[in-house]
Amino acid sequence: MQTLKNQDFSDRRVIVRVDFNVPLDSNFQVTDSTRIFAAKETIDFILNRGGCCVLISHLGRPKGKDADLSLSHISAKVQEILGVTVSFFGDCIGPAAEEATAALTPGSVILMENLRFYPEETAGDLSFAESLSRLGDCYVNDAFGTAHRAHASTTIMAQFFTKNKFFGRLLEKEVNAIEKVMRSGEKPVLAILGGAKVSSKITIIENLLDKIDHLIIGGGMVYTFIKAKGGKVGKSICEDDYCDYATALLVKAKEKGVKVHLPKDVVIADDFSNDATQKVCAVEEIPDEWEALDAGPETLKYFEKVVLESKTILWNGPLGVFEFENFAKGTIALGEHIAKSTENGAFSLVGGGDSVAAVKQFGFESKMSYISTGGGAMLESLEGKNLPGIAALLE
Repeated sequence: MQTLKNQDFSDRRVIVRVDFNVPLDSNFQVTDSTRIFAAKETIDFILNRGGCCVLISHLGRPKGKDADLSLSHISAKVQEILGVTVSFFGDCIGPAAEEATAALTPGSVILMENLRFYPEETAGDLSFAESLSRLGDCYVNDAFGTAHRAHASTTIMAQFFTKNKFFGRLLEKEVNAIEKVMRSGEKPVLAILGGAKVSSKITIIENLLDKIDHLIIGGGMVYTFIKAKGGKVGKSICEDDYCDYATALLVKAKEKGVKVHLPKDVVIADDFSNDATQKVCAVEEIPDEWEALDAGPETLKYFEKVVLESKTILWNGPLGVFEFENFAKGTIALGEHIAKSTENGAFSLVGGGDSVAAVKQFGFESKMSYISTGGGAMLESLEGKNLPGIAALLE
């Protein structure tokens, strides 16, 4: 893995593929700067080592050129976060773009226009990638969130930089964090998988069984397993078609020596709303007109013990409908348990949109070892897939 460590970028123009696909409000103001902050370490490193940065990114899913999705809207926010002057250029390929980047001096930063204004970007077009490569003499990929896509800027472009292609700091951290869970982490290794559907997590569970010691199942997935075991799940979310699969999975886990932990009790509601009447019942005894929306108190005590005994923890998916304040207790308690285990020396990796959102919402960001910035890319890594953006840097 060719990282930035010990690299000298004196008088070099470094093309940095960042992931600045950030949310904007109706006034085109950035509402969450996490991804810009995440790229700062790499950009600072290059500037401090005498280089200049050509930043390339996509924003949204434009159909051709779309002023609403111009990266010009985020230029001021990027400048504010980096603390250096950031110029903006209204295109990302062509003679004028090449001229603008050729004129850069050490320490300067230029942000190019949205890559996806060209359909060739998502098509992984070779000549478009070659045009992008003319913007600089080194290539750094720091966009983990798009590493699972074989797009021109994330994968194809790397071949034009045989010796001068590097993992950015963020990409390096992401790869190392996943490596820790999947291969090198201290045992016992625990995976906590939540979310609504078993069907969306099958490949992850299958791949993880050879690598973990404990599996906590939470969220809507639970009720497919409970029904498969003969329990009553009421109106709770349940994939009847996957009951046989759930049964087979429990058998497979047992054969591999993986302990599967399901909730013991749950908080049920008479309606899917924050203000619904709620009560606690055994997980396998949910009345017909009720649905489970959160983990119960017995479950949380039981899960706490498993979490505190684990040395490596992967958290993907909440325990309940945390968007409803009255059904967020389970997810908050789980976050507290993982934070405590992390404080005691465990390594904790949080990944996947909902669990990352929960961690931010409830103030656990600084209490986890690592929070992944790439939802889809992280999930594909956990499934054991090779990410084209990473493979291209290793070739």
